[in-house]
Amino acid sequence: MSGREFNSWQTVQTEVLRRINAREWKPGDFIPNEAELAVEFGCARATVNRALRSLAESGLLDRRRKAGTRVAVNPVRKATLSIPVIRHEIEGKGQSYRHTVLTQERAVPPAEIRARMRTEPGVQLMHLVTLHMADGKPYVFGNRWINPKAVPGVETADLSSQSANEWLVANVPFEGGDFSFSAMTAGTQEAEILACRQGDALVVIDRSTWNTTHVITSVRLTFAPGYRMHTEI
Repeated sequence: MSGREFNSWQTVQTEVLRRINAREWKPGDFIPNEAELAVEFGCARATVNRALRSLAESGLLDRRRKAGTRVAVNPVRKATLSIPVIRHEIEGKGQSYRHTVLTQERAVPPAEIRARMRTEPGVQLMHLVTLHMADGKPYVFGNRWINPKAVPGVETADLSSQSANEWLVANVPFEGGDFSFSAMTAGTQEAEILACRQGDALVVIDRSTWNTTHVITSVRLTFAPGYRMHTEI
């Protein structure tokens, strides 16, 4: 394959995958470094970096700073998680969507949230409690904290006409995040907001996103009984 054909990170990735699958590079083998591959493929080093990074994220390569890159000995396929727009999720099921802001304020977060948001004691954040409805029935309510320093314009945005979930996905780029999944039984507050019985089983997702300088937002999503999550690998 000529150098001209390696004109994108996808074509580089395809060739790297071919070599792994053909056992030209066996599990545990170190592969040439980015500079060497860039010369071989006749492309920019950044193109090679993007291709190798994608394969590392999928679990096929093991990249270690200063130690090099090698083919994973026991490759682990990783599930892909994205941040869904709840309106799209509900409408994708053929249901009508509506959301309401139950409370919106500036407040000092409790210690647990302050630790997740990595803010100093006494710093106020934006706090929103919202309810998303599917066909007029409670679907999920969110307890969300936003750092205004990380999100210019959020305090003047109309988050009653467009949910904070959808507004943030559309307007605020992020570089990383984490998800935690758990289950709980509905207490008094959950039963009232989600129109269910106390003791009903509920799915809970805690999610945070961040950029290089701040944690952007941390939200707890509590779903009505019967919620099922689907993802792909």
